Amino acid sequence: MSHDNLGEGLAGTALYEMVAARAREDWAAAHAAAKAVTARPVTAHPQEASLYHGAPAVAYVLHLGGHRAYARALAELDAEVTAIVTDRLNAAARRMDSTMPPTLREYDLISGLTGLGAYLLHRGRDTVLDQVLHYLVRLITEPLTVDGHQVPGWWAATGPSGTPETGRFAHGHANFGIAHGIAGPLALLALAHRAGHTVDGQEQALAEGIAHLTAWAQPLTGHGVGWPGILPLNAYRRGPVPGTEPARPSWCYGTPGIARALQLAGLALHDADARRLAEHTVLGTVTDSRQLAQLADPSLCHGWAGLLLTADRIASDAIAPDLTGELPALRTHLSNHMVQHAIPESAGLLSGNAGVLLTLHTLSTNRPSIPGWETCLLLN
Repeated sequence: MSHDNLGEGLAGTALYEMVAARAREDWAAAHAAAKAVTARPVTAHPQEASLYHGAPAVAYVLHLGGHRAYARALAELDAEVTAIVTDRLNAAARRMDSTMPPTLREYDLISGLTGLGAYLLHRGRDTVLDQVLHYLVRLITEPLTVDGHQVPGWWAATGPSGTPETGRFAHGHANFGIAHGIAGPLALLALAHRAGHTVDGQEQALAEGIAHLTAWAQPLTGHGVGWPGILPLNAYRRGPVPGTEPARPSWCYGTPGIARALQLAGLALHDADARRLAEHTVLGTVTDSRQLAQLADPSLCHGWAGLLLTADRIASDAIAPDLTGELPALRTHLSNHMVQHAIPESAGLLSGNAGVLLTLHTLSTNRPSIPGWETCLLLN
């Protein structure tokens, strides 16, 4: 088990302990978790480190803790994170100048610059954050050409596996999800805008992101609306297809995460239509038995906890109260699933027990004293 992995390792468990410690003012478990993730060297190689792995992941956890005992370690990690981001931005600039499409790892939340930007936003590192925001503006507003066809600047060079493929993904793909696709950069630009961090072109990028997701809101079979998770070049060129089968309603690739990104962008630009589309879409999702039946575990990444937490955050900013009324039913679904299958025994935020426990803690009647830990999910 990786000690410095936020998604699947001990860093995710430490994140839960930090949030819990600040709520109950008992630091024993949090200090033990901090010791576990810092006892060994953490990854700081620019090609490997990210918000979810290595120095940035551990720094995010310690920053969330906010305890004076972590100040020295955090200062050292900050220097490493700045070096990682600078290296990543330089590599991205060279790639952009070559007019080649990016890999998902260049820009996504889990492995790329969007995730590193989320850390910088939460940490308050404005100068470096501005550089990341400038990069994301270019990513969204400067199109590319692939196989003779114009595609967005966030078009992935490879298939979803991250490696060159033949056949369906020979020319790469469009990824819409919040974990790996365009919804991630859009959400970060919106959250930064909401917090008063703006750069030239940011509102144009937000508007283009809204227009793109609005155009790709596809009518589903029977009823409802949803977005594609991934599309190869031929399907992207064909455009939205009515009568699409509903996908799994996960935070990572599905409608909930994409809708939150759209809603946040709408909030940033005071675009009521974008907000209504996002909120109406998620309301349809949480009341559609076909979609709910596809959830098979309680996890934050692609299970009940992720749907519940995302829906709660969308409801908290919604124009109409309809979605709020559906939240108790979602909590019951999560509770019933845990009764039948228990909480995962594995560690980590995304697929392990930490994400489920954090969701339950966050949505309990006793609100945590440290709201905003979900910046690593781009929900707040």
